Amino acid sequence: MLPESENRENLSNPSFIKSLSIGQNWKSKSMRIFPEEFVRSAGEAFVHRVVLSVLWNNSWQCWLRQDKDGLYMVEEDWDEFVDDNLLDTDDTLLFTHQDTMYFQVRIFKKDGNEITSVPLEGEPATHPFHQETTPAYASANGGTSSRVRKGYAHVENPKRYLLNPRNPYFEKTLTKTNIVLYVNTWVIEEYDLEFSPPNTHMYFLLPDGEKLDGYTKDYGGSHSFLGWAAVCERCNLRTGDTVVCELELSGRVVSAVRVHLLDE
Repeated sequence: MLPESENRENLSNPSFIKSLSIGQNWKSKSMRIFPEEFVRSAGEAFVHRVVLSVLWNNSWQCWLRQDKDGLYMVEEDWDEFVDDNLLDTDDTLLFTHQDTMYFQVRIFKKDGNEITSVPLEGEPATHPFHQETTPAYASANGGTSSRVRKGYAHVENPKRYLLNPRNPYFEKTLTKTNIVLYVNTWVIEEYDLEFSPPNTHMYFLLPDGEKLDGYTKDYGGSHSFLGWAAVCERCNLRTGDTVVCELELSGRVVSAVRVHLLDE
């Protein structure tokens, strides 16, 4: 259900709404099709692909196809969006066309409440030996990374990657879908780490020296950093890749995450 205030608010913006009818599910082809009238009004603004963004700064690239039913998103790309956001049968999605191929998608529950942070199925699993799996950036064009390293159970001598060998660190092996970067509880306890309040700004430091913005999050006591999806995209990380995450500290408070790619 969409609040009445949202209907009025978006009249000035090109928008459309999707919700399920009887016999449909979120992976039905009809859910992937753009309304015909909306496509006509947009012209050729988004012919080949769109980028769907949500309020917590995650985004999904969806390639487009055209057939007799209309313009629609590729099944694999749309299904990933559905799975990542744990869409329920009573949810309502508000799509707002922001610029060229970019759409903001807002998710409303049956009672009209809007989802404003990453929906979680449960607390993340923890793993010993500084290693934890985390979601990967999924390529919309099916390409493979030049740094694919499948099957890493443990990185040999991970400390050699660290800029400061005294810094806390842990390994991340990427799985299917990116959401946030969780910090393993075992690492937190070993180094007696502290974290800034939720939504505090921090940085991801990339191998090429670039900084990407991130924000602290706390999901049921699980400390994490939002903005990881952008890191995976920028570093071209894929399922099975392993990276070493070095934590930069201010006192005992984590202020940045330095990402190290493994040697070929």
